[in-house]
Amino acid sequence: MLELSAKTNLLEENDYKYSLQDVEEPILYRDVYSYEEVPKIAFNHRRVPMSMPEDIWITDTSFRDGQQSVNPYTPGQIVELYKLMNRLGGPYGLIRQTEFFIYSKKDREAVERCQALGLRFPEITTWIRASREDFRLVKDLGIRETGILVSCSDYHIFKKLKMTRRQAMEHYLAAVKDAFDAGVMPRCHLEDITRADFYGFVVPFVNELMELSREAGIPVRIRACDTMGYGVPYTEVALPRSVPGIIYGLQHYSDVQSQYLEWHGHNDFYKAVANASTAWLYGASGVNCSLLGIGERTGNVPLEAMVFEYASLRGSLDGMDTTVITDIAEYFRKEIGYNIPPMTPFVGRKFNETRAGIHADGLLKDEEIYNIFDTEKLLKRPAKVAINKNSGLAGIAYWMNQNYFLRGEDKLDKRSPVVQALKVWVDEEYEGGRTASLSTEELEEKIFELSAGEFKPQS
Repeated sequence: MLELSAKTNLLEENDYKYSLQDVEEPILYRDVYSYEEVPKIAFNHRRVPMSMPEDIWITDTSFRDGQQSVNPYTPGQIVELYKLMNRLGGPYGLIRQTEFFIYSKKDREAVERCQALGLRFPEITTWIRASREDFRLVKDLGIRETGILVSCSDYHIFKKLKMTRRQAMEHYLAAVKDAFDAGVMPRCHLEDITRADFYGFVVPFVNELMELSREAGIPVRIRACDTMGYGVPYTEVALPRSVPGIIYGLQHYSDVQSQYLEWHGHNDFYKAVANASTAWLYGASGVNCSLLGIGERTGNVPLEAMVFEYASLRGSLDGMDTTVITDIAEYFRKEIGYNIPPMTPFVGRKFNETRAGIHADGLLKDEEIYNIFDTEKLLKRPAKVAINKNSGLAGIAYWMNQNYFLRGEDKLDKRSPVVQALKVWVDEEYEGGRTASLSTEELEEKIFELSAGEFKPQS
């Protein structure tokens, strides 16, 4: 039968409906996932159209997935991070939602304290076990939407749940009906989708979810979960690893609208950010992230990374305040005691620091030569250099200008006497066997001495 597609405005064949394939033995894709070898990337040369939604946004899982890999946050810490996310997301709420556990007294205290702030964004949602009691708890807390786990690969259905595909589907659908009965919008977390039989289980199951949604008059959000980080962003990759194929298939064969389609990825193979961006490009409105990428194993999609991806793809930050990213990083360091690896993009202490003399020389002439963007404006983080045996006169001059906030006519260059005197001392330190970079305190003390007190310690 031909139908006019509301999405493409073209006549499309709509005869075939995918049915559940209730296999007797699990399909584990051993040609791709042999376990004893590195997972393989297979291509089938099938392309799907790029189709970015009109509206895209970020959702957060810092208080759910993020908390599973660090010491639990206190209710007070959650409140402060929630407020920081609200500031970062800007007036249009581009940090759209965040999810909470609600099992313990502390969990519920955090939810209630965040609710009391009266902020529209991020919307507070939850993650629960699929039980009637938990759905009632969500309803009693006045929360509109909750996540429930609906594992979709045979690894989980057969090996963890000890069910058949049909039993798993019926179990999941019953849970969704319970959510509807409680008046709660379910967000179905399709766990391990990049190892699932997409057309034999995922599409038929999501079709059933969409039918239940229409009957109940309550939307269902579909979160495609790349639980093990196996997703691949390249075109023409075969399922189940193809991110474009998954997003296109959920829209085209299950009629999931963009605003109800979300990607949740992990970073096991360094593809988390690329996969999330690909999900946006191919039709998902939401990408699920965590602050600093903190999450299970290698972590989730870093929320701060997707802020900059959004700006790159849209050409505007649309009101997001990127300087808050630095505030968030400082809060994690000082209040939570989390050790951020120093080279981490945007938030690490040394992400925009150079140690190479030739780079420092470029920074001294024009920082745009070696800095990714105006990090001082966008992140309150001016470009830095570290002083070591490779820094040279340019590195020392740049370091002093930054450390002592020297601007305009006050800026030093390679010819400044104090710069040249400090260079002699630095060379002597390394000729004497030193290997480590010089600390700020050491440098300030020596500069104070060499400048006869003109440059006083800043730290």
